[in-house]
Amino acid sequence: MLVHGQQISGILDFGDMVYSVAAAEVAIAAAYALLDKPDPLAVIALIAGSCHAVYPLQETEIAVLFDLVCMRLAMSVCHAAHQRRTEPDNEYLSISERPAWAALERLAAIHPRLAHYTVRAACGLPPVPQSERIVDWLQTNHCALVIDADLRDGDVTVLDLSIGSALVQSSDLTALRLEPSTLAYHLSRIGGKVAIGRYGEVRTVVAAEDGSKLTGDLPGERAALHLGIDLFAPPQTPVYAALAGIVHALSAGEAGHAPGATVLLRHATGDGTPFYTRYDGLASAEATALEVGKTVQAGAQIGAIAALPDGAAAAGSWPPHLHLQIISDLLELDAAFPAAVVPSRSDVYCSLSLDPNLLLGIPARAFPQPPASKVETLAARKQRIGYNLSISYREPLKIVRGLGVHLYDERGRAYLDCVNNVAHVGHCHPHVVAAGQRQMGVLNTNTRYLHDSITDYARELTATLPAPLSVCFFVNSGSEANDLALRLARMASGQFDMITLDVAYHGHTQALIEVSPYKHAGPGGLGAPPFVQTVVMPDPYRGPHRGYGVESGRAYARHVQAAVEAIQAQGRGVAGFICESLMGCGGQIVLPDAFMATAFAQVRAAGGICIADEVQTGFGRVGSHFWGFATQGVVPDIVTVGKPAGNGHPLAAVITTPEIARKFANGMEYFNTFGGNAVSCAIGLAVLEVIEQEGLQANALTVGSHLMMRLRHLMDIHPLIGDVRGLGLYIGIELVLDRETRQPAGEQAAYIANRMAELGVLISTDGPDHNVLKIKPPIIFSQANADQLVDSLALVLDEDAVQVGNADF
Repeated sequence: MLVHGQQISGILDFGDMVYSVAAAEVAIAAAYALLDKPDPLAVIALIAGSCHAVYPLQETEIAVLFDLVCMRLAMSVCHAAHQRRTEPDNEYLSISERPAWAALERLAAIHPRLAHYTVRAACGLPPVPQSERIVDWLQTNHCALVIDADLRDGDVTVLDLSIGSALVQSSDLTALRLEPSTLAYHLSRIGGKVAIGRYGEVRTVVAAEDGSKLTGDLPGERAALHLGIDLFAPPQTPVYAALAGIVHALSAGEAGHAPGATVLLRHATGDGTPFYTRYDGLASAEATALEVGKTVQAGAQIGAIAALPDGAAAAGSWPPHLHLQIISDLLELDAAFPAAVVPSRSDVYCSLSLDPNLLLGIPARAFPQPPASKVETLAARKQRIGYNLSISYREPLKIVRGLGVHLYDERGRAYLDCVNNVAHVGHCHPHVVAAGQRQMGVLNTNTRYLHDSITDYARELTATLPAPLSVCFFVNSGSEANDLALRLARMASGQFDMITLDVAYHGHTQALIEVSPYKHAGPGGLGAPPFVQTVVMPDPYRGPHRGYGVESGRAYARHVQAAVEAIQAQGRGVAGFICESLMGCGGQIVLPDAFMATAFAQVRAAGGICIADEVQTGFGRVGSHFWGFATQGVVPDIVTVGKPAGNGHPLAAVITTPEIARKFANGMEYFNTFGGNAVSCAIGLAVLEVIEQEGLQANALTVGSHLMMRLRHLMDIHPLIGDVRGLGLYIGIELVLDRETRQPAGEQAAYIANRMAELGVLISTDGPDHNVLKIKPPIIFSQANADQLVDSLALVLDEDAVQVGNADF
């Protein structure tokens, strides 16, 4: 009863409070958190590990946690069934029944001991408790030779079959794989040594069935972590049991992970702890002569390495080899136990499948030093690399390979690269790589000697440009190109003052910082020098003149005219106007119609030179035209190209008219040691060939149109998206907290970029308020790639953390 003046400020419900074990609370939380999740075990592990970090669970509690989760959901469906019977018309009473049943079905497919080991790992305990006893026993007991070679002397060749292996030169941009013929050729060159495929290696190639019973935890993750050691030796090489044991299981080859049969032997340590050795790739006739339950002595022959069946090499089978594993718990999988798993499960599975070198005794000196971990690499970078070089994403990525539209990290996880416009025709395009390798093996020298590569490339490059643009200067980067373009403009005009757009970025030399407000007006900048006039960025969405029409374009161009007049009012002339054909750092800005045409006419009337910066937008990216400036219907006096020209190789160029080139030739030689070298030009020529032969400009138009359509559909659903803009595969998504005020949503943009990386899709942010999601993938991007990007973005936009006004960063 309330006393006068009192009011109720809250209600406490003690109805569910009972005294019980802490694990019950964890189990209840996990049971309902995993309802809509595809990988319920990962959810249980996450919640258990988080709880254990602040309130340690006992090992006995951890042992029953999975059962408690299952029991809670079983109770839930039983309770729902009872309620449906008593109140069949009350739909609310059974609202969670369907997802609970679905979750129980997913949980039923998980082996209880695997769940136990996974939760132990999440809590920082050794995943498989008995594995330490097995390792200790193996280290103190003699093992027989597995093949007729004592590998303990270290006279072996250790293969690199990793994600970053130089053996992999894929001819297919959609499939990262080591060709068996390449491996066979490499093995033929090492003489009579046994070749070793390493344990714990994240591999380039994994058979499709490996790890099929283990769903990947992360998008783009493959069953790439090798759980055994491979011994590459000639067919019919005898194979012996390393330890005395009992034949536990035999397979004729259908479940094996090397061509041929599988033998599983069961062993026990001194205290009776069971474990298993697995031998894959045996000749079927000899291996199947064994019988399940038969005792095998250490050193007894159990088979021989199988030869490849007829046609197997052509079908993609690896050369003959023995695959060897030590398994602490088979989980009732027997011959179907995986030979490789997703790397995110490495802690559990490296405890389930131990290092077979415990049997072989290959000395450590035979193995290469392991690569630096991501943590070590990051620490070294912070110590030895310039301190103002940023790293993308909250959780940095260590990238070891690129192929097509994907980047691969050190764990073999594939990321869809939606932002790397440097790899214009796809990472490591085989035609481009081959052109560079071929020319590098013949000649690479400077331009003071005659060679045809430079003139061949200049001819093909200028053929894509309007006729007056016919003279090339070759350099190594977009910054070098733009820096040289300023020199050309100043020499040709006889003036020094430049006009630039606000938030523009043209490069990192001192001269380019001066014409790049993105830098000189940003953190650490000193502002524009007196000989640089900055005009309003022609932003049709956020700027003072809205829309993409001619009226808006001419209105923005009037600011250029005002800059011309300001220079003239000080008694000086205009050297030139530098302009990105589409603005990158400005926020993926598509210029309004007639802007460049009007501005160019004004600058030329004042005697200035017009420079189109195509470092990011050229070579077919905009789809409708080969060059971005062509969408504005103009012909610049100077065009600069960079990034995409060499598909990742340092190649850039300045293309201008013969008249300007003649004025620049004033007696001072222009020489660039590496600019225009034979290798760079061969690579540049190959890039042009790929764009034409594969129809990539048309692809940029088609896929870009599809992507824009789907993004605009997302915009209809999510008010966080204020604008979707772009041409071809040059796209920006501007995020706002309010569509009326257009208040920038920079924090949400950062959250989305980081969450997308977690989902295996790489995008980035740009714009003066860092609220624009930028999309500039290799122009081999497919419609399926575009759909993956949009589907992932849709998932993130639906998350509570990114909702307008409710983001918690």
